[in-house]
Amino acid sequence: MFSSVAATPAEVAAGLPGDDLVPAADVVMDRAFSVAAPPETVWPWFAQLGKNRAGWYLTRSVERLVPRSSRAIRRIDPALQDLAVGHVIDDWGGRDATFEIALLEPPHVLVHTSTRGRTDLTWAIVLTPYAGGTRVQLRLRLGTVRHRRLASTVGELFDAATVAGLAAGLRERVSPAPR
Repeated sequence: MFSSVAATPAEVAAGLPGDDLVPAADVVMDRAFSVAAPPETVWPWFAQLGKNRAGWYLTRSVERLVPRSSRAIRRIDPALQDLAVGHVIDDWGGRDATFEIALLEPPHVLVHTSTRGRTDLTWAIVLTPYAGGTRVQLRLRLGTVRHRRLASTVGELFDAATVAGLAAGLRERVSPAPR
């Protein structure tokens, strides 16, 4: 159902926009996947992603297990496309968790920042075109992590699973509907 979201060694080694916002990260999680559509088609889906926005994309088969009121939308909503640096959006990391847009270069770069307790974090989303579509790279950087081993093991597993669901749900939404 879900395909790999492993970043290549070159992707892991490459610097990404926003890396300098948490320069001494204790934990870095890299994920990447490909989508058979150009960045201009993929970008609007990331622009509207989030809690109290379009939701978190999953496939139809998985979303059937989620209450209707909690399912992600399956269309581009023009009302959710107007992002700007400094905008704050809700996140699932807790009742009061939010992300602030730190860098925005449509249709290629979206970097979020947040502070959770004493941990600073960035979440970069970078869309790079290639001949068959778009390579999506996501990097989560965490600074001042109290329990590094826990974040590096359980956090990595959770991140891989949620991004695999996102990748599969995004591919399903971007692909042309079967006839």
